[in-house]
Amino acid sequence: MIFLFTDFGTLGPYNGQVKAVLMRAAPTVPVIDLFLDAPMYDPRLSAYLLAAYAETFMPGDVFLCVVDPEVGTNRRPLVLYADGRWFVGPDNGLFELVRRRSRDLHVWVIEWIPTNLSATFHARDLFAPIAARLARGEASPGVQLAPDSIARPNWPDELPRIIYIDAYGNAMTGLRAKTLGRNTLLEAAGRPIRRGRTFADVPPGECLWYANSNGLAEIAINQGRAAEALGLHLGTLIDVSSS
Repeated sequence: MIFLFTDFGTLGPYNGQVKAVLMRAAPTVPVIDLFLDAPMYDPRLSAYLLAAYAETFMPGDVFLCVVDPEVGTNRRPLVLYADGRWFVGPDNGLFELVRRRSRDLHVWVIEWIPTNLSATFHARDLFAPIAARLARGEASPGVQLAPDSIARPNWPDELPRIIYIDAYGNAMTGLRAKTLGRNTLLEAAGRPIRRGRTFADVPPGECLWYANSNGLAEIAINQGRAAEALGLHLGTLIDVSSS
């Protein structure tokens, strides 16, 4: 399968144009919307989200990843092979946590240039054709790089910030729940929040944090909207302590 991870949103022509290229070039490969609302203009927040969700998919799957505020500049276009999965997108840190958490990793810089390359739409003109090639089983194009050459060593392994807010107002952090203890408190907007296993562990209207279905620590209100109630937004800093 080919999975789309972009900050394009659901309005406008962008996702449709990218999917058209993919379907023409790899018509038998399903194209799935994973995230169309990744943190806009923010490869750093998006990197923690991508790593948490991509690791559950199958070897051979291809991720077309575009959170690319520097599109058209001299930032490099990349292909990664990480534990059997393929990733295509810009060299701006978006793949840092995938890189860091992979055991079998290979990186290439894409040197192929299409005949018509828009300065501002590499997702359609450059990345989508490469993703389709990989999905068809073709070899990665370009020159292989040392994996450390794309590293962002100053980024933390766990990010205590809000990286995504879902349709229910639940707020995902860049912290993996497995790195936190049962008695860990997450403090948001000056309010300490205790860990639970599921929403019904607290009465309706009360806060908890829990390990979400992809392993991230997520803040929620049972039958409520945590982001609005607590004033959370993308990038909000979360304090971590023990009770």
